[in-house]
Amino acid sequence: MKAVGLMSGTSLDGIDCVIANIKEENGKIKIEEIAKKTYPYEKEVILKILDAMSLDKSSSKLICSLNFELGYVFANCIQKLLDEANIKSSEIDFIASHGHTIYHNVDESNGYFFSSLQIGEGAVIANTLNITTISNFRCADIAVYGTGAPLVPYADYVLFHDDNKTRAIHNIGGISNLTLLDKNFNIDDVIGFDTGPGNMMINYATKKFYNLEYDKDGLIASKGNVINKMLDELLDNDYFKMVPPKSTGREMFGDEYTEYIINKYKLEKKEDIIKTLTLFTAKTISNAYLDFIISDHDLKEIIFCGGGAYNKYLIKLIQKELPKIKISLLDDYGYDSSFKEAIAFIILGYLTIHKRPSNCMATTGAKKRVIQGQINEVIK
Repeated sequence: MKAVGLMSGTSLDGIDCVIANIKEENGKIKIEEIAKKTYPYEKEVILKILDAMSLDKSSSKLICSLNFELGYVFANCIQKLLDEANIKSSEIDFIASHGHTIYHNVDESNGYFFSSLQIGEGAVIANTLNITTISNFRCADIAVYGTGAPLVPYADYVLFHDDNKTRAIHNIGGISNLTLLDKNFNIDDVIGFDTGPGNMMINYATKKFYNLEYDKDGLIASKGNVINKMLDELLDNDYFKMVPPKSTGREMFGDEYTEYIINKYKLEKKEDIIKTLTLFTAKTISNAYLDFIISDHDLKEIIFCGGGAYNKYLIKLIQKELPKIKISLLDDYGYDSSFKEAIAFIILGYLTIHKRPSNCMATTGAKKRVIQGQINEVIK
């Protein structure tokens, strides 16, 4: 089958789009990339998304409209990549789109339900391109009392499980999450959870102070000094005391929280704030392994992916915290770190199309396996 995977992450750095062949031989699913590209959001669309995610600025009218607008934005990106790759839409069997997360609620107090909302209407994508589209992947898992996140551990297992070696796949996007693939695990044993912020807070501060989208290679952070009081406050967040399965998002570690922290320590040097935020991400990642993984599993290797995998200084800090663990990049295995989640959604979409479950119960806490994703079929 030929498919498209689409990912819009919490960092809002663009829409990752991948076209790939997917096939299954002897029970093993294999992916072959054909074309890939990240399309930046237009500034006005980013502002709408940020407003939609803000509890102060959002409205039901805005979210309703933006859900359809993003559907057209996503469809446009896919069409551009198809044109660039000289592939007709009739050649594509399905599109798997994560959508963009507007809110992921893990607080059930005050009458609120555990819930998650991703927008970018699948029906719009499907009927604009005349290609069957799968979207809303999180809902089924939450419906059976799972956290609905992280979504990609099943795909990680398909691509990287090794009967002879215990390893972890760690994505550093806006939010940072890990998938543990113990050599003795089957799919129902896979452990995965969000470790906390990835690039999100670092990128916000870098944009605010230097008008740069991100701290390339961690060069700014490498020149700063740690603000110990700020680091202690960041690490004192109750999220890091929670036992997995657990998930988080922009609601906890987004722009509002980052702005609060920056303002509180506004008399400190800019590079010191960037350094402290970078070390904060590094420590929350390493602490997740030290607190919840290493004592019970013979972990040999962590394979990093996502935009943060290219922050050389961040990876150096993590290696310093975990000196006995081999640190690798997804690129070392022939995949592009920046497009790993888009590839993962092709795998999830493939399973959905074939009416097969794709959630990992040990990862999300779900009560049973479920078929994830809602399918918008088209008439060919």
